[in-house]
Amino acid sequence: MTAAKLTVGLIYGGKSGEHEVSLQTAFSVMNALDYDKYNAVPIYIDKQGRWNMGQTHEAAPASLESLQLNSGESATAEAMSVLWRKLSGQESLIDVLFPLLHGTYGEDGTIQGLFEMMDMPYVGAGVLASSAGMDKAIMKSLFAQAGLPQCKYETFIAAEYEANAHDILGNIEHNLGFPCFVKPANLGSSVGISKAKDRAELERAIQYALRFDLKVVVEEAVDAHEVEVGVLGNELPLASVPGEIVSSSDYYDYDAKYLDGNSRMIIPAEIDSELAENLRELALRAFKAIDGNGLCRADFFVRRSDRAIMINEVNTMPGFTAYSMYPLLWRETGKSYPELLDQLIQLGLDRYNKRHTLQFKRD
Repeated sequence: MTAAKLTVGLIYGGKSGEHEVSLQTAFSVMNALDYDKYNAVPIYIDKQGRWNMGQTHEAAPASLESLQLNSGESATAEAMSVLWRKLSGQESLIDVLFPLLHGTYGEDGTIQGLFEMMDMPYVGAGVLASSAGMDKAIMKSLFAQAGLPQCKYETFIAAEYEANAHDILGNIEHNLGFPCFVKPANLGSSVGISKAKDRAELERAIQYALRFDLKVVVEEAVDAHEVEVGVLGNELPLASVPGEIVSSSDYYDYDAKYLDGNSRMIIPAEIDSELAENLRELALRAFKAIDGNGLCRADFFVRRSDRAIMINEVNTMPGFTAYSMYPLLWRETGKSYPELLDQLIQLGLDRYNKRHTLQFKRD
């Protein structure tokens, strides 16, 4: 007897600045799904935040453009009525949701909270891990609590800077020095990041970062290799082989990641086995520090002068096309892209089922 197919709701697009990246991710995933096991329901969120649910796919889509479904008020209402069926006592038409959203409103815990309210299984990190993985200041606090080595940094909010810019700038100069990196605390794909080489550039970089977020993180510059490790699992996660990013730019900014095509990935990284094992162990500790589930990519600096390891950040919804670092790390570790999708979907279902064995009220 043939097992029934699972219906996977693929959610992509979104209101963030990474809308186009999300479309590429969705197209890659839909082309890699095993349609003998799954039906795929495309759920497109346009740049204004309107939802549209497409027809069920039993084969890969013909083009990237076909994923940009027409949206409107009636389409949003229809999509929501389908997704909320379980709470009205009806059988859900979708077995598991797979968010393929990058950045704000996608990997920051907001949509994960919506899934929890819908009582729907979903792939990837939960509310807490998604929020912590998006907010670089909170993330760094959790890393410090877990004893993970990291570079020196300062963080502040817009109101503090407005009231006390002189002291904040002085602290950065004294504690971090130049050059340093200025980042919005809550954004992905290196959007809003600047390298400051003196006081004037620092002030401009802070004002630029404050266009994207109300909280800023400033980090010391480290002369280092940038090495990344994939993590996969729930309670007992596994770590991939490490891979190195060789940026085409002074640092790995948005253009170097997505536009100029000249950055390189070296997988596995050309490092000794002891260093590789240390990176994998620290990646698992970082995953647990944020209470991760499903997947994340842990990004590290390996300082050139002494090979010291410092964690930079984790990304709970890393780039996920077939040619992105995370799937390629797992391919080199022995897990193909379709196998990776299978396992992520199963991990989402497992987490949901285990949570549903818990009591949420007294007897």
